[in-house]
Amino acid sequence: MQRISYFCIVMKIFTAAQIRELDNYTIKHEPVSSIDLMERAAMKVTQVITERWSSELPVVVFAGPGNNGGDALAVSRQLLDRGYSVDTFLFNISGSLSADCAENKKRLLFKKNNRLTEVTREFDPPRLQQGVLVIDGLFGSGLNKPLAGGFASLAKYINASNAEVVSIDVPSGLMTEDNAYNVRAHIVKANLTLTFQQPKLAFLFPENGSYVGELQVLDIGLSQEGIDKTDASFTLLDKHNIRQLLRPRSPFAHKGEMGHALLICGSYGMAGAAVLATRACLRSGAGKVTIHTAKRNMPVLQVSVPEAVVHTDRDEIIFSEALPTDSFQALGIGSGLGTADQTGIAVITQLRRTQCPIVADADVINILSTHRTWMQQLPKGLILTPHIKEFERLEGQSVDSYERLTKARQLAERIQGYVILKGHYTAICMPDGHVAFNSTGNAGMATAGSGDVLTGIITGLLARGYTQADACRVGVYLHGLAGDLAAEELGEESLMASDIICYLPKAFLKVKE
Repeated sequence: MQRISYFCIVMKIFTAAQIRELDNYTIKHEPVSSIDLMERAAMKVTQVITERWSSELPVVVFAGPGNNGGDALAVSRQLLDRGYSVDTFLFNISGSLSADCAENKKRLLFKKNNRLTEVTREFDPPRLQQGVLVIDGLFGSGLNKPLAGGFASLAKYINASNAEVVSIDVPSGLMTEDNAYNVRAHIVKANLTLTFQQPKLAFLFPENGSYVGELQVLDIGLSQEGIDKTDASFTLLDKHNIRQLLRPRSPFAHKGEMGHALLICGSYGMAGAAVLATRACLRSGAGKVTIHTAKRNMPVLQVSVPEAVVHTDRDEIIFSEALPTDSFQALGIGSGLGTADQTGIAVITQLRRTQCPIVADADVINILSTHRTWMQQLPKGLILTPHIKEFERLEGQSVDSYERLTKARQLAERIQGYVILKGHYTAICMPDGHVAFNSTGNAGMATAGSGDVLTGIITGLLARGYTQADACRVGVYLHGLAGDLAAEELGEESLMASDIICYLPKAFLKVKE
């Protein structure tokens, strides 16, 4: 599983255009020359390389004609200064280098031990084998079209080798946002990507993980003032941010002040979903939880969650009739509910009548996907929590994750609610178009019942008085963090949804540290 190494709190995710503006803002306001900023970035890259690989390892540097190539040439020079054996290939096919790339070419040529080959026409590629370190500096965040011709051939040549590959800022060939029409065979597959200042949006999509490899974000000293002034449609949640959102408890609090949550979950045979959601809701701090479930589930719920109030449907096996919700502060509905016709009618009636905040999961989403006209009747502020397959049933298939995220953003704006698109880097799409990505969670959480746990957590937080936006942020982060803490002790392979609930108290404590 991909992990991001941070130099500090990483929050905003900028577009390629915003990154260029931020570079220019730093150059103007620090002030610092562009070549010195490039040198600073290269030093950070060189530091990571020298900490990981000894000077006995031969290095091959591929530099493009732009500023990413300038970074690579500066790294090549700095590695030479540290005693590394470096072969550098500068691709100047058009006879036009960026100003800073040209300057770094001059500086590298001043080194007596440089082995710089400037490629203008024919290219005889070096032998890349195991035990060789390749530094990819062909193209960075400015790329806006797929690699073609010789550059595409070089990317395939690198990928076919057994050499270790470090990409500077962005793996060459990968665009920073939309790769729907990219040629994936022409993207360099890095073992390690050393990106500058902020992660790029494309790094958060699963289909790009094999190109990015391990990701490390390097602080190159871009203007904090510029970062603060630049609005971002995408952010990445972190512990510091979540800690600030946690609501304190008064020492005089009683259960009546901690909120009463209603969960409508579990058709007959799916009592486990109701148990998981209810236990998670209680663990998230709700003062009182009532679970409404199919009549035959009563014995299971009464024994499994004695802290909850169990309310049974008049039907033995399904949810059949909407309930009054005046005495509740939040509703969670959908886990294990089934999609019977009568249940569908009860669901839309419940959604229309409920006045408190609602989390709608699983079978509610499946029901809506087969009753498209009901989408117009959804209450504002509704929280939908689909996994990818549920979302595709609702909004249709997508070419890739970028298109799917775009659809999720559009859905959140259209219904003026919240769409939590679950997965690694779960995306919380807000009604104003903003998206917050989660930074916690692991592959061990890909197990039945994890979504039911998330529904319970968010419902409990809503009952406690969190706003929809904060309940989504805090709930998703804690859910993933509890999974991470469980995986640390139990391993990813053996992780079960109930383990996430067991480690939820530790997740709260971890955030408060």
